Amino acid sequence: MDERLTIGELARRTGTATSALRYWEELGLLPAPTRVSGRRRYPPSAAGLVGVILLLRDVGFTLREIKALIAARTSADGGWRRLHRRKLAELDRRIARAQAARTAIAHGLACPHEDVFECPNFADLVAARLAGASLEEAHSH
Repeated sequence: MDERLTIGELARRTGTATSALRYWEELGLLPAPTRVSGRRRYPPSAAGLVGVILLLRDVGFTLREIKALIAARTSADGGWRRLHRRKLAELDRRIARAQAARTAIAHGLACPHEDVFECPNFADLVAARLAGASLEEAHSH
């Protein structure tokens, strides 16, 4: 009995499109499978690797970063930790921007002016952005 999976079987087991699996193979995220009568045959362990790729993508890693993480996982220099720290710092920046945006929108909704463009606070924010301040900086004043 052949334990190897066709690309369709791997796709069904992982909920991933066959086109994505082919693309990930092309990028080197998935090792090239053996071929039987010209058809791809993946080892059952490929499903676990697809799960890793999906999880890393879900937490915000790009395919390029995932490839580097997979390559770094066996290196003794802890390269994967550097990649995780870098992604964590990037996520912290995104969260800070999203929180500033949320605060600005909430203040806009709470504004007593019928037209937010007539609000002096809104005008101050616009002026701060035009002066080069980030949303976080402009809204903190």
